[in-house]
Amino acid sequence: MAVQANFYQVRLADALGACSSLLCTRRSRLKKIGQQVMVGDRVLVCEPDWEGRRGAIEKVLPRATELDRPPVANANQILLVFALAEPTLDPYQLSRFLVKAESTGLNVCLCLNKCDLVAPGHMGGWDERLQAWGYKAIFISVSTFDNIGELSDRLRDRITVVAGPSGVGKSSLINQLIPTACLRVGEVSGKLGRGRHTTRHVELFELPGGGLLADTPGFNQPHLDCSPEELVAYFPEALTRLGTGSCQFSDCLHRDEPNCVVRGDWERYEHYLDCLEKAIARQEQLHQQGDPDSTLKRKSKGKGKSEYEPRLEAKKYRRISRRTQQQSLEEFYQDADL
Repeated sequence: MAVQANFYQVRLADALGACSSLLCTRRSRLKKIGQQVMVGDRVLVCEPDWEGRRGAIEKVLPRATELDRPPVANANQILLVFALAEPTLDPYQLSRFLVKAESTGLNVCLCLNKCDLVAPGHMGGWDERLQAWGYKAIFISVSTFDNIGELSDRLRDRITVVAGPSGVGKSSLINQLIPTACLRVGEVSGKLGRGRHTTRHVELFELPGGGLLADTPGFNQPHLDCSPEELVAYFPEALTRLGTGSCQFSDCLHRDEPNCVVRGDWERYEHYLDCLEKAIARQEQLHQQGDPDSTLKRKSKGKGKSEYEPRLEAKKYRRISRRTQQQSLEEFYQDADL
């Protein structure tokens, strides 16, 4: 249910359905073989100490799904939470989170909080805009309880990962869905216009109606690690265009190739091109790292710009440590005495 440092909070269920929990450690054998224990894992606990409420994890059962960032196993869907106001909803940031969510292969549920702070026309405009992106968002308000019941129905009997930037109300939402969670709530910085991190580790919470919520540490921008060829599959509107036709080239990156059915006038096309550039740069960097004989390296110049420069020979320009110098002097004097 939770992982913090080298301790694991494990919920147990017997044949009668009565649940209890133990604070467990990981057996050294699992550590030696490199077996990671993640939140959401189904595990086998051995040698339980019922009085001290302690135990040890002996085995990790096979996972149905696995996320690296955040580290969660056996999740069914991602609940992506953003706010319509305070902080202001940034289309590019939302698009980046959506692309990352789509890359996990899990179902994506988009939730926009603080609908009570905007005019109905503003909310309706975002509704139409997101439908053009391929998403049907749920507009909620934690303060006025708007559409919380509809959201609860989407979460029932599932393991859901809650994600989104800081300050959008993720902790407040979880506290409303699960009153026993008692998560600490942060405020939005008036100077920076964004929230402060409150969640420090991944933890599962039980929903009263069934299901589990995984609260994850907030982050401002998700890390995209897909290949350039895979990227188009993470834009639903691009897949719709591919469904109505095909590009001239099988390896089309939908950038400047002739007779491309994806390239065109759709809102997130510029977002796609930006993500594509980053994916190509990452692929080139990985290729250079795998080639020790490469004479060039890519260096960031700030403001999203980068360029290639000559790679220095590490051994030639590395400064000799004082310890190595001292050892060399000792060996020199010993040889001199001989």
